[in-house]
Amino acid sequence: MNSDPHHSDPQQQVIELFHRSIEAKMSVGEALAAPLSAAAQRLVAQLLQGSKALTCGEGLSNAAAATLSRCLTHGYRMQRPGFAALTLQAEAAPGDLNDISAQASPYQQPINALGAEGDVLILFSAGHASLNLLGAVEAAHGRGLYIIAFTATGDHSLSHLLSDSDIELHVSLDDQYRIQEIHQLCVFCLCDLIENQLFGEHS
Repeated sequence: MNSDPHHSDPQQQVIELFHRSIEAKMSVGEALAAPLSAAAQRLVAQLLQGSKALTCGEGLSNAAAATLSRCLTHGYRMQRPGFAALTLQAEAAPGDLNDISAQASPYQQPINALGAEGDVLILFSAGHASLNLLGAVEAAHGRGLYIIAFTATGDHSLSHLLSDSDIELHVSLDDQYRIQEIHQLCVFCLCDLIENQLFGEHS
């Protein structure tokens, strides 16, 4: 047994991590309430018109994008008809790597192929969005898509690209792991709001 007083108790460490997670969520909850409500209303309006939801996120943020697509197509807390939702993957297009035109955002081609006016692009960035995500925003605007952007500290470039008709859900934190937790919670809140607006409150 380690008697070093500086050696942390693993159980206490777990409890502290839970507390930090709760504190981080509480610190941004009020700021996210209004944009989450607006995002749910936007998605409900467009999905009821037969529009699609396209999601994307790089690195760990891909998990939040995939979770949202899955909940939209399969249902969140109830059995219901599925909505058209697809997670975009950042796959490089085939071609000459020295060709500048071939080095556009890997999201550009699928957005141009699948996106139609009135569809919604939901993207996730845990801060300092890559050029790929910035290109996705530009491609979406070019096709007439609405954008719902989950952002964090350091995403100035992405925020600057958003238009007045887009919705930004900004997490003012710079710990990417806390941000990932909050984005995942936001996904579940969004799905809960959508099903509540469409089908009424469920238990």
